[in-house]
Amino acid sequence: MAGRRGRYYPAITPEILLRAYSIGLFPMAESADDPEIFWVEPEMRGVLPLNGFHVSKSLAKAIRKTPFDIRVNTDFTGVMALCAEPAQDRPSTWINSTIRKLYSELHRMGHAHSVEAWEGEELVGGLYGVSLGSAFFGESMFSRRTNASKMCLVYLVDRLKTKGFTLLDTQFTTEHLKTFGAIDVPKDDYLGLLKQAVDSPHLAF
Repeated sequence: MAGRRGRYYPAITPEILLRAYSIGLFPMAESADDPEIFWVEPEMRGVLPLNGFHVSKSLAKAIRKTPFDIRVNTDFTGVMALCAEPAQDRPSTWINSTIRKLYSELHRMGHAHSVEAWEGEELVGGLYGVSLGSAFFGESMFSRRTNASKMCLVYLVDRLKTKGFTLLDTQFTTEHLKTFGAIDVPKDDYLGLLKQAVDSPHLAF
């Protein structure tokens, strides 16, 4: 993991967490069972340019079949809980009880949001993140059905563009996110983009 990080022992508040996001930091835990968190400041930051977002032909075709009901903020804690669960391609996660509590508080404050894929009354995919100014910081996603999380990401980008957001931060890039157009941005360049976004009036998600 590239970038500076340091452990944080005292109690963290939602206000401190938002301040950290505004200066380019975000928290992680070593594992879901570790109650401590540390701050991360990558030297190269993952960003998904909203105007450069790419949807493959196969995914676009799958979306047209509308296999899922996409909802927003109807089960934020459920999305976090499923993101924290081990999966076949992710035997452990960095989402611990401290992070779940903090982000649930941010959700109640209107600064954390979930996009959810439902199959009937079963939550089968989703993502969550933090909004501040005109920036959205994607945190994690999960999928229990083919393309469920991908469709949530497509919905998220469309919503952010409609609402006037200017920055979609993915923290790091992965091969999966690169297929959508995600790029690595040097820290100094990222901080310039971040400042413009967080200095903007806070947008409703």
